[in-house]
Amino acid sequence: MAAPWTATILTLFPEMFPGPLGASLPGHALNSGLWALETVDIRQYACSKHRTVDDAPFGGGNGMVMRPDVLARAIDSTATGGEDETLILLTPRGAPLTQQRVRQFCRQRRLIVVCGRFEGVDERVVQARGLEEISIGDYVLSGGEPAAIVLVDACVRLLEGVVHAPEGLLDESFETGLLEYPHYTRPGTWEGRTVPEVLLSGHHGKVRQWRHDKAEQTTRERRPDLWSRYRATRE
Repeated sequence: MAAPWTATILTLFPEMFPGPLGASLPGHALNSGLWALETVDIRQYACSKHRTVDDAPFGGGNGMVMRPDVLARAIDSTATGGEDETLILLTPRGAPLTQQRVRQFCRQRRLIVVCGRFEGVDERVVQARGLEEISIGDYVLSGGEPAAIVLVDACVRLLEGVVHAPEGLLDESFETGLLEYPHYTRPGTWEGRTVPEVLLSGHHGKVRQWRHDKAEQTTRERRPDLWSRYRATRE
């Protein structure tokens, strides 16, 4: 039997995992063997008496920087250099994470994720180990661990067998370049607000058109950047 898709997390706080990844959909899939989670404690690869993993930045400035020698030893302990694995560094300066890139990660056997801390990681280890820098948004976290959970969750739900009705994934935000349409359920009237009549009509063609129109409207109003790309591909 082939090994399951695996996420290997390099972190100073391995106790943060699996965290939310051990519950709900990803947790059930993890317990069922549909994917695997590994953690590597970066501090175990520090050679000093006090297991120091950071130092002051050259050139001065606030904060500390993760040492390249310590982080490189942690990476080398688990990375094989094979084409079926990708090395990721989660950082605010990385390329934005997209649904398309998530799908590409899922097609590989293994995702190795480095969780940065402090002011960042020494640039030399990024270059020497070929780390792909990824950002989950235009904001700064205290460390890469929450971002790693977001990234892995996005990947796991796309793996075969995790979602019982995978055809439903095709209607979600970003899959067609649009944000998803609004949803409604019972009761039909709530606090004086009613469900759009077209959704009660039983006319599948009209429902599909309504959902598509609403997806376009939502994307145009909320994400002009996505709307521009969508229009460009349509044209």
